Amino acid sequence: MTPALEQVRARVAAQKTALPELYGRIDFERMPERWTEDASQAIIKDRAPMGVAMTDNELELVRAYTMLGDVVADAYAALMPKIPFRRLTDMLQEACARGVENVAGAPPELVAFIRDMERIPDWVDMDMVREGARLDLNATANISPFAIRGAFIATFLNKYSALPMAMTGTLSNQTAARRVRETAHFFACTVLPGALDRHGEGFKAAAMVRLMHSMVRVNVLRSGRWDAEVYGVPIPQVDQMPAGLIPIFLLAFRMLSEGRRAFTPGERAQVELARYRCFLLGLPEDLLADTPEGIVRMMTARNTTLRESFDDEVCGSLIRATLSAYLPQDDSYASQLHDQLERRFAKLVFVQHFLGGDRSLAARMGIEIGTDDVVIGGLVGAGIALQVKAFEIAEMIPGVRDVASWILEKRVEQLIAGLGHARFTTDASKYRPTAAAA
Repeated sequence: MTPALEQVRARVAAQKTALPELYGRIDFERMPERWTEDASQAIIKDRAPMGVAMTDNELELVRAYTMLGDVVADAYAALMPKIPFRRLTDMLQEACARGVENVAGAPPELVAFIRDMERIPDWVDMDMVREGARLDLNATANISPFAIRGAFIATFLNKYSALPMAMTGTLSNQTAARRVRETAHFFACTVLPGALDRHGEGFKAAAMVRLMHSMVRVNVLRSGRWDAEVYGVPIPQVDQMPAGLIPIFLLAFRMLSEGRRAFTPGERAQVELARYRCFLLGLPEDLLADTPEGIVRMMTARNTTLRESFDDEVCGSLIRATLSAYLPQDDSYASQLHDQLERRFAKLVFVQHFLGGDRSLAARMGIEIGTDDVVIGGLVGAGIALQVKAFEIAEMIPGVRDVASWILEKRVEQLIAGLGHARFTTDASKYRPTAAAA
C-alpha cells in the first residue's frame, strides 16, 4: 500500500472518532453491498474504455472514498438540533459574505468549515479557473437551460446512490422543481466573473450545497433506517464525481476517441474550473485527475465498482417526478412554451446519453418518447448547436470575443434570475420518504 493510500484510509477511519454519533456504528473495514469487484455486476461493464486500462491505485482510491463523507461539513451539520438548521444556514451565509471572524457566536465547527474552503491548494491556478469560467459561459447560457433536467435525473439510475434523496422525499413531491432549479443555479452562478473568488456568489453557493449534502447525510444516519452494510456512507465522495465531472469526462472520452492525449489551453482551463469547483464541494484531490486518461480512469473506477440496481420505487419515482416537474417560475405563455421545448429535449438527452438510446428501457421507467418528442427535441437541439457554434466562432475573433463574452454573461444572469432564489436547504421535519425508502 502506498503512503498516499494509507493516508486516505486513515482519513476514512478517523470519521469514527471525529464524529462517533454519526459514524461510530459503521464498520469501515467492511465494504458495503453497493461495492462490487465484478465489473459484470456494475452499472458500467467495461474497465478499459478506449484502451485506457485502470490501475489498482484507482480502484483502491475509489474503494476508500466510497466510505468517506465530508468531515468538516458533517461536523457543522451535526450541530442540529442544538442549533436550528435555519440558524446554521444563516451563519454559513454570513461567514461567506463577511468572513467567519465576523459571525457572532460562530461555533468552531463553522470556523473549520470555512477555513477548509478558503485554502487554495497548490495545484489550483485561479487565473486558469477564471478563464475556464469565461469559456464555460457558452455552454451554460445556451445548453444548460435545456439540458440540466436530463443530466440531473441521470443521477437516479442506481438505487445505492439515489436512496438518500428517496429517503428525504425531496424529489418525490412538489420540491422536485426546486431541486432542479437549485442545481442549475449553482452551476450557472459559478461561471460569472469573480464568482469563485473568496467572497463571490459561486463560493457561497458551493458552501451551501456542501452543507445541504451534509445535512442530508446527518439526517438519514440519525433516522435509524440507513443500512450501512448495504449502502455504505450516504452521499459518499465518489457519488459527487458524476455531477461535478461529467462535462470534462465527456471531453476526455471524446479526446481519447480522436487519438488526442493533451488538452488545448482552453480545454485545460475548463478542466481546472471543474476541478476547483469540485474541491469547493469537498471532493479530495485524489479523485480530480488532470489528464484525459486519468479522468477517464477515475470515473470508470467509480462506475465499474458501483453495483447495478434499478429499483422502480426508488429510482423510477425520482425520475418520473423530476421529468413531470414544471420548472419555470410563472405561467406565462413564454414560460409554458419553454417548458414544453425543454421537457422534450431533456427526455432525449437522458435517453440518448444515459440509456444508450434504448427507448424500450425508457418506457419501462415510465418515459415515453413519441414522434413529437423526437421532432421538437431535435429542432431544439439543432437550434442550441447553432448558437453554441456562433459563439465559438466569435471566441476566435479578436475584438468580437469580449463582446460575445459580455452577451453570454448577461444571458447567464438572466438565467439565474429566472431560476429564482436558491435556498440550498433541507429540513428533516418536511421529509416525505418514498415507500421503498421508508
